[in-house]
Amino acid sequence: MARALANSHIHRHSGSRYRRGEHRPLRLLRHSAITLLLAVIALLSPAGPAHAEPTLAEIEAELDAQWLKLEPVIEQYNKVHSELKANEKKAAALDEKIRPLSLQANLAADEIGEVANRYYRTGPSSELNALLRTGSPTSLADQLVVLDRISKRRQEKITAVLETRDRYLAERQTLDELITKQQAQDKTLAEQRKTIDAEIKRLERARNAAYQSTGYTGGSGASGPCPAVSVGGAAGTAVRTACAQLGKPYVWGATGPNAFDCSGLTQYAWASAGVSLTHYTGTQWNQGSSVSRANAKPGDLVFFFSDLHHVGIYIGNGLMVHAPRAGQPVQMENIDNMPLAGFKRVG
Repeated sequence: MARALANSHIHRHSGSRYRRGEHRPLRLLRHSAITLLLAVIALLSPAGPAHAEPTLAEIEAELDAQWLKLEPVIEQYNKVHSELKANEKKAAALDEKIRPLSLQANLAADEIGEVANRYYRTGPSSELNALLRTGSPTSLADQLVVLDRISKRRQEKITAVLETRDRYLAERQTLDELITKQQAQDKTLAEQRKTIDAEIKRLERARNAAYQSTGYTGGSGASGPCPAVSVGGAAGTAVRTACAQLGKPYVWGATGPNAFDCSGLTQYAWASAGVSLTHYTGTQWNQGSSVSRANAKPGDLVFFFSDLHHVGIYIGNGLMVHAPRAGQPVQMENIDNMPLAGFKRVG
């Protein structure tokens, strides 16, 4: 009986060990299959949220948005640099006026000094001798009056010269203070050229990469030729000159003949017609008389944005010639593609 119980106990435990050994490989196999399936799913699934590539229109919109920030800075540089050059020219012209006035004043002073010195050296004895020789009591008095008149005339002359010179010197001092201030501004803005140039190059690289596969050259305008316009005189000359620049590159601060920025192009076109414009949109706005859109004619300057930071030359039929921005050459474009500020007539 005891042996039977022992054998029964042995068989029960042995069966139990066999069943555990039989189920473990199944569990391992099932676990491995699940792990492998999860791994495959992980490989086939994206690592993160997918980002769609920007469209060409979105890239152009981004470039335009960045350029809206850059162009006002460029035109501010044009303003300060143009004013500095003009004031330096005025200072040089004042120097040319001051130099001869100072010389005249010195010569007049020398003449007065010579008369006074001669009178001092000869003394009253000469006057007495003159009186004895002539026998006229009025001769000496007359001579003294003449001498006094000569001295007064010379003194008046030197006084007038000195007053004019001093007025010019005061103008020169005021101009020097302004030039010093503008030189500091010009230096600050010139230092920003590196930042601006780097940003322009970045935009151009992004743009070129975006359009590399399309062969697109950019811009919503046309590179020419300009439509025939029946306008003569200075305005006709300015329009024809502007049209002749179609396709030339945009370079900020450039006034031609090989590259232009927006106000540089309008300055260049009207210079060919004998009209001088400042290389700055804000000043060009003030250099012309306002005309309505209905009365706009070819040759008129057309301005955009509330701060007037862009300008082109109207050529009629709702079109203009302008230098748009970096990466886009001088081209024709519809004036309704940008927020219109107004028209100005020059010439």
